[in-house]
Amino acid sequence: MAGAIQGGRIGRPVVLVGPMAVGKSAIGVQLAQQLDIPFVDTDAVVVAAHGSIADIFAGRGEHAFRELEARAVAKAIDSAKVLPAIISLGGGAVLDSGTQQLLEECTVVYLECDAETVADRIARNTGRPLLQGDAMSRWEALFAARKPVYERLANIVLDVRSGSVAEIALLLEEQLREYAALKEEVEK
Repeated sequence: MAGAIQGGRIGRPVVLVGPMAVGKSAIGVQLAQQLDIPFVDTDAVVVAAHGSIADIFAGRGEHAFRELEARAVAKAIDSAKVLPAIISLGGGAVLDSGTQQLLEECTVVYLECDAETVADRIARNTGRPLLQGDAMSRWEALFAARKPVYERLANIVLDVRSGSVAEIALLLEEQLREYAALKEEVEK
């Protein structure tokens, strides 16, 4: 099985996971540009096909959203096996058992942060259905529940508490190359 990056080319799909507002999309876009491959934001895929996440939650409920999300993730990962891509998952996508199985075939990068890192972004974005009411308390509770899943699934953990998006993406590219080289050595 190929590593994440081989000879400047990406092998296994690279999937970014982590809590809401950690920067998965921004870092993913930057990394995809650096590697000259497509970027797929699974939340954006769901929104493009079905309308806003807030409207899906309001009209059909969280369960319906999670089903749409799981299908978008599966399609993105399947496509990235043919045409390499950087894929960003919504914060709760990792809770789906089918998604967890698919991630075994990917290089999973957990973007690690803390509440202080995301507080300004959460304060500016009121459209997150799971953060209604006291947004930071809700974010902290969701993060506490999901963090063990992120850590268990991750091949690479990247602290994103400091640095610009460009700096973090360059560091991630370096870590992906190191991971691919290590994986290649192990598989010999």
